[in-house]
Amino acid sequence: MSIITLTTDFGTKDHFVGALKGKLISGYKEATIIDISHDIDLFNTLEASYCISAAYSNFPKGSIHIIGVDSERTKDTQHIAMQWDDHYFICADNGILSTLTQKKVAQKIVAINIHDRLNTDATDMDVFVAVACHIARGGLLNVVGKEISELKVVNELNAQITENKTLIKGHVVYIDHFGNCVTNISKKMFSDVALGRKYEITFHNKKINAIKKSYSDFKTNDRFSLKDFEGERLALFNENGFLEIAIYKSNPKTVGAASTLLGLKFRDVVTIKFKE
Repeated sequence: MSIITLTTDFGTKDHFVGALKGKLISGYKEATIIDISHDIDLFNTLEASYCISAAYSNFPKGSIHIIGVDSERTKDTQHIAMQWDDHYFICADNGILSTLTQKKVAQKIVAINIHDRLNTDATDMDVFVAVACHIARGGLLNVVGKEISELKVVNELNAQITENKTLIKGHVVYIDHFGNCVTNISKKMFSDVALGRKYEITFHNKKINAIKKSYSDFKTNDRFSLKDFEGERLALFNENGFLEIAIYKSNPKTVGAASTLLGLKFRDVVTIKFKE
């Protein structure tokens, strides 16, 4: 049995996801197919990068991850397959995997070159399916591609630290189902720079002066229960280790969320300023 995960911007209204699963089962009937997400914003490689980085480690070693976001093969963008941290990733070389390779060197990367072995009307996803099924059957990457040493790098997933280490500048890279806004500022980066200093998180002329341990990390007493803090803005490091701006008990469909009430959008700047 091989696990094959799917991360795409296909949505669920159309037939695309079902057809993709059908092709995988036809190519390797023993495969276990698991959806990570099909609601990535269209062509949003940063969102796809964040989602696959957050999810892959929950699967067993040897799992195969197909990423169908901005996957068209062009003159400047080749298809790639990568073995990294004992997992396999298949996608276009559009920067999606650079957040992984910046943390740890890949075990092997190949530029896929089997396109002329497939039907002339084969789609980009047909190529990914063929490679995934090949790997699932125990095939080697060198059979489906030519080894390369580098990928396209996307620096947008890297927060910046000023030379005097008084400021971290990051951006919103993902907005989740609850409207919480995830930034590219990591817990490790914050810890390395903070060194016990007081700080202030700012965005759109709004401020937060503390990072919570959890969404419900509010001081309660006989006068104030957690109910009284509903709608309060907060910041915390999420389970994936990135700074997140949230609203306690938010609901984008009713009372609102960080993305609406605080006016935060994809790529908006979030800074942490440390006091001297």
